[in-house]
Amino acid sequence: MTLGLLSKLFFMLKILSFCLLMIFSTGLFAQTNTSKQSATNKANEDMAQLSALNAQFIQNFLNNDTTAHNKIIYKDFVCIIGNGTVVSRNEYMKGWSHGYDPAVYRSFVMQNELIRVFGNTALVRAETPYTYIRNGKDISGTTIYTDTYIKLDGRWWCIQAQLTPKK
Repeated sequence: MTLGLLSKLFFMLKILSFCLLMIFSTGLFAQTNTSKQSATNKANEDMAQLSALNAQFIQNFLNNDTTAHNKIIYKDFVCIIGNGTVVSRNEYMKGWSHGYDPAVYRSFVMQNELIRVFGNTALVRAETPYTYIRNGKDISGTTIYTDTYIKLDGRWWCIQAQLTPKK
């Protein structure tokens, strides 16, 4: 082989190597983008599920619906109420069956929802301004709550609710 031919072969090898590198890099980039899109879609799906569960949580309260509520809260659920008392799942569900009375509550809404997901754990925080009647007088306030969820076998369960009166 002549030096000229070797030089041309070497040059062609460089071009071929460069082309292969570009093809390989593009494939890796596409896989990385697909992985990122998949993770983003999963995160968005989790956020949507948790927001829907939070809305269902509120609807269950407004309807005193213990049957639907049992489908959201975990078997070892606890609730920490505003004075710091830890309430068991059974006690909580007894109160849930009659906690909302439309003849007493003038208003009750959920607002300022914030959802944070940490793998298979999530915190759902929101506020519930309310007005109810006690002894003929309107009582108004706002509760800020944080519900803690875990994801087991592809579904979210509320494992704890913490209610705090907002000052």
